[in-house]
Amino acid sequence: MLRAKPRGRGRPRRAAAAAALAVALAGCGTAEQAHLESGPSPTHTEFTPRIGLLLPDTHTARWETFDRPLIEAKIRQVCPGCTVDYANAQGGVAVQKQQVDSMITAGVDALLLNPVDSRALGPAVAKAAGAGIPVVSYDRLADGPVSGFVSFDGRKTGRLQAEALLRAMGAEADGGQVVMMNGDPADPNALALERGALEVLNGRVRIAKAYDTDRWRPEAAHANMSGAIAALGAGSIDGVYAANDGLAGGVIAALKANFVEPLPPVTGQDADLTAIRRIIAGEQYMTVYKPFKPMAEAAAEMAVALGRGDPPNAIPPQGGGEATVRGVPAIRFTPVPVTAATVRETVVRDGMYTIAQICTPKYASACAKAGLTV
Repeated sequence: MLRAKPRGRGRPRRAAAAAALAVALAGCGTAEQAHLESGPSPTHTEFTPRIGLLLPDTHTARWETFDRPLIEAKIRQVCPGCTVDYANAQGGVAVQKQQVDSMITAGVDALLLNPVDSRALGPAVAKAAGAGIPVVSYDRLADGPVSGFVSFDGRKTGRLQAEALLRAMGAEADGGQVVMMNGDPADPNALALERGALEVLNGRVRIAKAYDTDRWRPEAAHANMSGAIAALGAGSIDGVYAANDGLAGGVIAALKANFVEPLPPVTGQDADLTAIRRIIAGEQYMTVYKPFKPMAEAAAEMAVALGRGDPPNAIPPQGGGEATVRGVPAIRFTPVPVTAATVRETVVRDGMYTIAQICTPKYASACAKAGLTV
């Protein structure tokens, strides 16, 4: 049962908690700092905060499949009496703004937010902060007075994607034509991905076409790729940089619909199950696996700590080496590239998927060729 919040106790202490969090995070950049034992700390208060969790959409599979259940499970573990109010914006900026308003009205003690549009959600973040509700920005850094940020290094991810693309292109890596299917320009992660990719691709290949993809919609990537094929010719595309797996799916569907054969190498990100299967089948060259569990757990711990008005009792070691991002205390983790040769030692080894989940009858032959047998 949710313990009633003592009046005057929770929100007035959050400024001190945010300052303590900044100090704690600034010192968490070394690998030697390990997790403390899971579970409630003997130093935390008995207050059990109400945590608001807002995710951006459902067409990116990871949010509902991994992030949400992992966050909710960790909150229950470190704070058994805590409750989680959850909503998904289904890709709508106005919807998410209304959801923030609803969370404020409902009296949540901390807000864990993955913004649909980082800039557009800035005023909503400011409104929450003005109501005494600290906001933890998850995966994407929202504008406004954010109290903490948990994510992966987007620039590093873009570099990994581009490096893999050049390897896959082989002899065409010098002077070949590449189509770039970037993410939503309203998402700072998309801009970081593009920046990192261009650091690798510039001077090596010709960027024949580049597209921004509103709301990361696969159907928009399909339409844009069809336009690129019509403009450039089916046989003149040597590689496709797709910023995530949803976009990669749209790109590959367009290539197949336009009878492009063999398929050029296509990148991805998020290690969606459908993408792993495409990789095994030889349709998508690679994805980037971002171990969601440590990221989700760090965000859950941060939200609970700030909601209690106490400093966090355990801060995971930082993966990316930065103590702050745009002045916001941050925990960042290191992404991992995945190809057909490394599926077993990455997503299977970490328990993200089983071989049985990946190797359905349709993919049995491809799995056997890749050495993915039980």
